Amino acid sequence: MPEISVLIVEDDPNVRLGCVQAMQLGGIPVTAVESAEEALRKLAPGFAGVVVTDMRLPGADGMALLRRAREIDGELPVIIITGHGDVSLAVEAMRAGAYDFIQKPFAPELLVDVVRRAIDKRRLTLEVLDLRRRLSQHEGIEGKLIGRSPQMERVRELIMQVADSPVDVLVRGETGTGKELVAQALHELSRRRDKPFVALNCGGMPDNLLDSELFGHEPGAFTGASKRRIGKIEHAEGGTLFLDEVETMPMPMQIKLLRVLQERTIERLGSNKPLPVDCRVVAASKDDLLEKSRDGSFRADLYYRLNVVVIELPPLRERRDDIPLLVEHFALAAARRYDRPQPDISPEQMRRLMAHDWPGNVRELRHVADCLALGIRKDMLGDGVGAPEDAGLSLAESVDGFERSLISAELRRQGGNVARCAEALRVAKTTLHDKIRKHGLQELTAR
Repeated sequence: MPEISVLIVEDDPNVRLGCVQAMQLGGIPVTAVESAEEALRKLAPGFAGVVVTDMRLPGADGMALLRRAREIDGELPVIIITGHGDVSLAVEAMRAGAYDFIQKPFAPELLVDVVRRAIDKRRLTLEVLDLRRRLSQHEGIEGKLIGRSPQMERVRELIMQVADSPVDVLVRGETGTGKELVAQALHELSRRRDKPFVALNCGGMPDNLLDSELFGHEPGAFTGASKRRIGKIEHAEGGTLFLDEVETMPMPMQIKLLRVLQERTIERLGSNKPLPVDCRVVAASKDDLLEKSRDGSFRADLYYRLNVVVIELPPLRERRDDIPLLVEHFALAAARRYDRPQPDISPEQMRRLMAHDWPGNVRELRHVADCLALGIRKDMLGDGVGAPEDAGLSLAESVDGFERSLISAELRRQGGNVARCAEALRVAKTTLHDKIRKHGLQELTAR
């Protein structure tokens, strides 16, 4: 993404210089012009910046500039600077779509604060537009695995490294983190992309049905088998076979799968004829298969056969910086799907979203975005995003809630071990003990 800057439109040289210096002291890239006509020559759809304009200008005034800027780009934030007698014009400007207005005289800090908020909004808007462009043009992996966090950058980098190799892949992550999306990305970025992508959830399927689903059967193989059936492995010939919840696969099926991975042949039920198969296997698990192999519930030899390339998907609570982009993307998609206007997510709602633990991960966030698009505001996070009792949270309350959620999530991840939790959060152990007592989290610590 290009760097977001601010365009100052002010004909008074002293005021213009003061605005420029305020931006420079705030570390914000800035350009200044004297007239609306000069400013309009710099604007185009997708302009990587925000506009700050005086209401009174020679030639076209600030209101005319606002209307023309909104015609060029309807999402462009325009901040209006007004004199004391221009309040009614400022109200009119807000109705016309201005982002905010500032009344003269104003403190430089106020201008910088308003501009920073507008820049944050503009950056997110441009990221969503860029994402929509990528999705519409099917450009790369960013359109499927959304996020700018270092964790997701590493996931995408690993996928790119192994996508076109024949190696089987194990994807591990909590429920709702997007394991099937990773499998689809591996398939679509490989030379197998024109062949079938075949998905099978191994959980909750009886042994005999799973056997038939995977390997197929011949007529008469069992009661009710009246004709030949091609199994999922054979159907994935030349393509990719995705086995979700592989940790639930019964032990006899694990033995058969291990043989397929080693020999690349199958036998349909009721047949003794081996059939060669060429498909890449992507297995996914929400559990630690090494631990399951140690307790005897998963075959160790199958684990080590799958454990060649492992892609670890981070839970959403460990990549909270991606939440604004994800919720904007899902809310936009939901609004389009349900033929509703794109929902306006308030700061209180976004703080609530950022502080939530997200046990259902990205899938849960997508459902919340659907609720926001449909105007359903209550009970989407247990106690409700944007519910009346959430309004007006102070900064201290928001920070406390966010801190409590981070500590509780890390304690659960570390099995209640305070020392490991302190190391992961990079705080002193004594400080963490104080915060645990403050937030009433003692029950999560190991006794």
